[in-house]
Amino acid sequence: MNLLGLTYPQLVSLFRERYGRGEFHAAALYRAFYASAGREPTDTDAFSDSTALRRRIQSDLELSRPAVVDRTCRDGVTKLVFQLQDDCTIETVIIPMATHATVCISSQAGCRMGCRFCQTGQSGWMRDLSPEEIVAQVYAVKVAMGIDVRNVVFMGMGEPLDNFDAVVQAIRVLEDQRGLDIAKRRITVSTVGLPHGIEQLAALNWPQLKFALSLNAPNDLLRSELMPINRRYPLARLKRALAAYPLGRGNGILMEYVLIKDVNDQPQHARQLREFIGDLPVKLNLIPYNPAPGAAFKAPAAHEVERFHRALIDQAIFVRLRHSKGAGIMAACGQLGGSKGIAANPA
Repeated sequence: MNLLGLTYPQLVSLFRERYGRGEFHAAALYRAFYASAGREPTDTDAFSDSTALRRRIQSDLELSRPAVVDRTCRDGVTKLVFQLQDDCTIETVIIPMATHATVCISSQAGCRMGCRFCQTGQSGWMRDLSPEEIVAQVYAVKVAMGIDVRNVVFMGMGEPLDNFDAVVQAIRVLEDQRGLDIAKRRITVSTVGLPHGIEQLAALNWPQLKFALSLNAPNDLLRSELMPINRRYPLARLKRALAAYPLGRGNGILMEYVLIKDVNDQPQHARQLREFIGDLPVKLNLIPYNPAPGAAFKAPAAHEVERFHRALIDQAIFVRLRHSKGAGIMAACGQLGGSKGIAANPA
């Protein structure tokens, strides 16, 4: 029984089936677990009159969590490297905001999408993470480290929609008000563009959840070169899934465009991007490329970024220029998995 993988209603149901007890004991256990990472969750008054029940629960509880084996900080940004029980490692980034923090979490150890500009994609895929391994990243930051986490973004290692069931369960746990209490409107799921996954997410009818697409190229030829997934799901197929996605009031599709020098930064690309967006409710984030050591591509110069930014504005595209934090510690967009690798003890 791993509490990191269970919502409160699921725990109540489990208590009734396994122990013949109800909400009183389940609530006490859940509350204690999320109150302090170092506390024995059965060490509460609720279990003081039932030694046998307490021992059964202690025997059933799985309290081991991924261990932080490396922590790097620069300019306020912190990158954590977690070692999982099978020695795979994943990376999580804590990004400071004005009054709180955003946590960028991983959904897989590595990634099988193979995007050429992404360090994680070039490192390969080891395995999917379980719901509890996903939630553990936020738990470590919010509960164990005591940081006020307001936003969670699935923009770390892995493709969230390639691990759909685990990610959905993790979101349910993250938003549980009795636990980590991260509202759906403060959770963002980013995908390279898996139409069937987008449609599955749409079927859940979670309009408050923020949804992001990593586009990076406005035509099939270039996108297939940069992102192999486009060979299977070209832009026309992807756009149909985007057009049908339910959005809450004030929400748009967040679209991420990593600007790579002399690759996707020309005037025709701005025009093609306008054609692809069409009447989709898109909010575009323009992100200058963050090269890893030995990368095949180059970052654009500041004047090149501004030129493309201006071209997008001239095309009446709602665009925000984003400068990723954490590049100095390999924690920026597209850099995760480059400092420690994804397997501490590869087979």
